[in-house]
This record gives sequence, C-alpha cells and structure tokens, in this order.
Amino acid sequence: MAFDYAPAPESRSLVDLRSSYGLFIDGAFVDGSGPSFKSVSPATEEVLAEVTEANATDVDRAVKAARRAYTRTWSKMPGAERAKYLYRIARILQERARELAVLESLDNGKPIRESRDVDVPLVAAHFFYYAGWADKLEYAQPQGRRGGRPPQPLGVAGQVIPWNFPLLMLAWKIAPALACGNTVVLKPAETTSLTALLFAEICQQADLPPGVVNIVTGAGETGRAIVAHPDVDKVAFTGSTEVGKAIARTVAGTDKLVTLELGGKAANIVFDDAPVDQAVEGIVNGIFFNQGHVCCAGSRLLVQESVYDEVLARLKRRMSTLRVGDPLDKNTDVGAINSSEQLAKIRELSEVGESEGAERWSPPCELPDRGFWFAPTIFTGVTQAHRIAREEIFGPVLSVLTFRTPAEAVEKANNTPFGLSAGVWTDKGSRILWMANQLRAGVVWANTFNRFDPTSPFGGYKESGYGREGGRHGLEAYLAHD
Repeated sequence: MAFDYAPAPESRSLVDLRSSYGLFIDGAFVDGSGPSFKSVSPATEEVLAEVTEANATDVDRAVKAARRAYTRTWSKMPGAERAKYLYRIARILQERARELAVLESLDNGKPIRESRDVDVPLVAAHFFYYAGWADKLEYAQPQGRRGGRPPQPLGVAGQVIPWNFPLLMLAWKIAPALACGNTVVLKPAETTSLTALLFAEICQQADLPPGVVNIVTGAGETGRAIVAHPDVDKVAFTGSTEVGKAIARTVAGTDKLVTLELGGKAANIVFDDAPVDQAVEGIVNGIFFNQGHVCCAGSRLLVQESVYDEVLARLKRRMSTLRVGDPLDKNTDVGAINSSEQLAKIRELSEVGESEGAERWSPPCELPDRGFWFAPTIFTGVTQAHRIAREEIFGPVLSVLTFRTPAEAVEKANNTPFGLSAGVWTDKGSRILWMANQLRAGVVWANTFNRFDPTSPFGGYKESGYGREGGRHGLEAYLAHD
C-alpha cells in the first residue's frame, strides 16, 4: 500500500539572513577589497545573500591576524583553557542546532533530516571530542610520554573546505587545529559560505580571542592565495583530486605541512550471504545520501552473481519510495544538486554511460520546475572500462557490476586510482576481516556505510589524498614532529 505524505516544511524564520556579508578577520566582520558574489539556493535559485570575494590583500590581513593571535595568546594558553573555548563553541552549536540545520539545507540543498540529524550533531561532537584532547596532547603522538619536549603547535593553518558538507568539514578542520594551539584562516566553498559565516558569529558569541579563527570567502583565487601565503604553516584541503594536485605542486619545496582529502570511487560489495534488506538500505545510503555529494560515496556496487537479480529487484523497489523535493520538507529523502555547474557534470557523465552501452534506470520521479535536480539513477551492464565506473560523478548515480569470488571482488574494487573508502556486506566475520586487509581504502565499513564518528580517523590512499582527519590521528596533522 502506498502512502502520500503531507508537506512538513521546516520554518525558514529560524534563520536571520543578512542581505550581504563581509569577511571575518581578527574577531570582527569587515569589508573586503574584492567584489561580491551571490549565494543561491539550489532548490529555488533564489539569491540568499551577497558574499564578499576576498583577494590576496584580504587573505594577507587574515593571516597576519591569525599570526598575532597565535603568537600573543592562543599558543601560550594552557590546553585546559583552550578546551573551555571549544566546549563553549560545542554547546552554542547545540543550542543553535535548528538554525544551523535550516541554513545548511537552504544554502546547500541537502534534506533537512540529514542536516538536522547527521551534520549538525556531528559538528558539535567534533568540538566536544577535541576539547577533551586539548590538555592531553602529550598522548596524541606515538612517542607519547617517552621523553622529549611536549608536542608543539605548527602556527597558522590555512584551510579550504568543499560545498558538500560545509559545516561538518569546517568542524573537521577547525576543532583539531584549535585544540593543538594553532590559529586558522578558513575559506568555505563559494556556493556554501553562509554556515561558515554563521559559525563566525558563534565564535564571537563564545568570546573566542580575536584572530584565532578567521573566515575569508571567495572562489579558487582566494583559496590559492591562502595556500601560497608564505606565513601559512599548515594547509588542509578537502575537495577534488585536480585541485589537490595543484595544491601539492604549490607547496612543494616549502616547509608547509599538508593534509589532502580528495575524490573517491568507492566499492560497495555485497556477498551472497549478506542480509539483503539491510544491504539495500546501505546501498541507498551509500550513494543517495546527500544527493551523492560525498567523497566516499559507494558509487560502484559490486554484487555477487548468485544474488544479483534479487538485490537489483529490491534496490529498484526501494528507490521507488525515495522522495525527491524541497530540502526543508522533513519527508524529503533526496534534495537538490548543489549548483548548475555540478548538475551539468552529472548529466554529462550519465549521458556518457548511456552512449557506452550501460542500461540506465530511474524510478518515476516528478522533479520541481525550478532549481537544480537529478533523479536517483542506476546503471547496469557496467564494465570496468566504462567511464562511469572509473570517474567520480559526485551525484546520485550508481554503477552496478558483478563478481563471482572474493578475490575477483577485491581485484575489481581496487582497480581504481582512488582509495578513500569501501563497504563489505556479508554474514561472515572472517570474510570481513580478510576483505578489509585486501582492500586498498582508508576506511572500510562492514555491514554499514557512511558511518562517521569524531573518534575514528578518516582519509585515503593513492589519488584520494594523504593524512587523516578525526580521532587521535587528526591531531598529529596539527602538531610539530621532532
């Protein structure tokens, strides 16, 4: 029996949007030197606010403010005192969680259920977690208490984050940096700057010392100015592999430390003894969560031949129940694509998949007239030679392949230049452990997918980047090594 869902929109009145935003430098909102650009709602194409594009002069102001704060106050502050600020930020994030969730969905296009139940709670959890580490840094490095000087911060961290998880990526970057005693200049993605600017207000509300966190908005040139600035000691980037390679070239020959979390083409592997309904939920979560705008999305489904028909039939039935539409409606499962540019890329690669002979299927789906939308899609008859099996689509598009033996599954899963994540669905614990050892991926989920926790490290191999974020490992990237 089918059910109709009455609209259940979250109220936009929770968010008090300004018509325009400046830059957040040295504890205050200031005018930038560059032009402004529009932040657009991907669901309606309405202009939400005007945002300043920082130029090299603005970036230099922010870096100097961060250096002053680092030298005069933040690096000299005892860890227990820094922890108080992080705890305060975490509590304010919880108090303003509903407001943050609405703004994230407005600006990014993701369903309010995801921003409310996943993103914002994880953001607060990261600040709570790293607040607990701030006075225990001697245990953060492998040498621990074996002698030598206590762990030291690096200095000024330049951080550039993507548009798929704007607030969560901010927390992944800022929380460990501050816990270790570093100061920060952060650039959010140009299409999703608004929650970072609201976070700047939270820093003011928490009475964070001026200059400890600086938010400069803009596009690629702003990011390049941060990465290339001579007084930035640490660069942390999450985004595309192409930009990651450019950053690596820029910092080559300097003493900057770098963490890169880049693209992925994760294999989600279903064996014949897997609990099928549970696996289907994991497949759906792996590729349609956040419209597939996930670096570690399970965009390649590998199904053992003997259960292929059953898994595919149940997957199609489950996809037919997904609700695509208004991100602020609490019933929505799949929201809007983040931008017209990203929608064009998804359409292009999907058309390539069809032209190469793969069979395309989407459930009946009425898409809104305005905004950027793409129906959940699967491709069958896919081989490893297809571009849709090799290239990151970064949208709600799943390529389905088959395998016969565990060895074949490993070979196909590892046949990619990426190595960010993988999923294994089986009833046998020994097979899970064997697969985890064989798969060349930074994170391997067992009978689940897209499960994140601030205590667990995350990162990739090969073209998916290097370094780890989260857990104790996330602290090492912000501490000087003897």
